[in-house]
Amino acid sequence: MLLKITLLFCSLLVQNCAKPQSKNTQNIPAQNNTIRTGAENFERWGDLLQNKRVGLVANQTSIVRHEGQKTHHLLDYMLSKNINVTTVFAPEHGFRGTADAGEMIKDGKDTKTGLPIISLYGKNKKPTPTQLQGLDVVVFDLQDVGARFYTYISSLHYIMEACAENKIPVIVFDRPNPNGHITDGPVLQPEHSSFVGMHPVPVLHGLTIGEYALMINGEGWLANRIQCDLTVINCLNYKRDMPYELPVKPSPNLPNPQAINLYASLCFFEGTNVSVGRGTSKQFQIYGSPFLTNQPFTFTPKPNEGAKDPMHNGVLCFGEDLSSTPPVSQLELKWLLKAYQNTQDQSKFFNAFFTKLAGSTELQEQIIAGWSEEKIRQSWQPALERFKKIRKVYERY
Repeated sequence: MLLKITLLFCSLLVQNCAKPQSKNTQNIPAQNNTIRTGAENFERWGDLLQNKRVGLVANQTSIVRHEGQKTHHLLDYMLSKNINVTTVFAPEHGFRGTADAGEMIKDGKDTKTGLPIISLYGKNKKPTPTQLQGLDVVVFDLQDVGARFYTYISSLHYIMEACAENKIPVIVFDRPNPNGHITDGPVLQPEHSSFVGMHPVPVLHGLTIGEYALMINGEGWLANRIQCDLTVINCLNYKRDMPYELPVKPSPNLPNPQAINLYASLCFFEGTNVSVGRGTSKQFQIYGSPFLTNQPFTFTPKPNEGAKDPMHNGVLCFGEDLSSTPPVSQLELKWLLKAYQNTQDQSKFFNAFFTKLAGSTELQEQIIAGWSEEKIRQSWQPALERFKKIRKVYERY
């Protein structure tokens, strides 16, 4: 028994002294076993922001539940606590989270508070020194879904980089990863880095956004390997294998837990001529195209919130309804392979975006060559195992 305790102590000591050169937070125990996000861990961050001019990176997912579980937007909650928020930064989909994927987000003002909102999507993905001028600290609080091509982690990178260059500390309010139990997929090759995949991680990385921030810092991924003055406010009562249902949808086209669970597997279709249900009520729960005419399920995309001009707008699509499929525990390729094998003209199936999503040219080449799903998955394993060893350093839950 004494040997086990000694080994456990040594393991924890190694983790606490490892790569991340960031402030390690200590948590005040919660009053019950309910998961509390970093934003709800006010005991840890309240004093850190007193008498500071604060920049806030937030959107509709940035909510806190306090005082009898009443829900507040983090911005409103911070202002009620006399935190001096002076600037709001908005990621893809905007501050209120209603813009289309890829839609240009403009600067503006928050209608409720009148605070200036600076867009971090479009031409201005990285805050300029002028936009950061006068800030003492930047708080980052966005709900990620654990997929490499979900752009909130790219916004995190640029916030950390800009703040490091301008000597401004960053505080990340951590939130559970609803896909935290899955680590899978091809690891991105650096030459294929883009805003939908900036780092050499698998499609499903299994980290919370706070852990991911520690990895960005610890692995030296910021420009010139600059280090961000980083503090992560932990979630309370959370373990990565716990089921976690998001209280609000993280973006317009991820409306429910099923879509969030299937997102990484179906998002590959965004690099093909197949719709993932944008322009329907089952986004990322169905797939189809006009070129899969031997499929029994049909739908017709039409403009709606988050999809003003969806792929195959007004055109009948044939495909598959996955809305009742049991939750997946890995990155699934079977639907992608099935669609490719049944499309009318395979030469028109892929587009240039597919390589950015896959993070290399290999997946498309393997599919065209007729590789089985099992063989493709085996090709990922060496890089996946290396990533898992690196990730251990940054795990907090």
